[in-house]
Amino acid sequence: MDLKDFITDWLWASNSYDTNAYLKMYQEDAELDDVSIGHIFKGHSGIRKYFEDYFIKYKTQTRLVKLNIINPNKVFIEVEFSGEFPEGRIGGTFDFTFKGHKIKTVIASLK
Repeated sequence: MDLKDFITDWLWASNSYDTNAYLKMYQEDAELDDVSIGHIFKGHSGIRKYFEDYFIKYKTQTRLVKLNIINPNKVFIEVEFSGEFPEGRIGGTFDFTFKGHKIKTVIASLK
């Protein structure tokens, strides 16, 4: 799997608000831990809620700032979010772990 292409596709799905394409990139039992809000979203239903509440609702657009491929199963990215939320623009990070060409876990955080 080309991790750079995967992240590009993940950003496209996110910025297009394509919930189905976004969820297809995650394992069925994936976990998304957003430490900024103090909640772990489990499985596709939890990750769907996260995506709808924090990306679609606020019209969030995510721009890649830095990509760090740690190994074939781990990627860390820095991003900039913009959207209809109080800050208007804010930095963030995602720490991905992959299994079977899909996201197994991700730790998200605002900077």
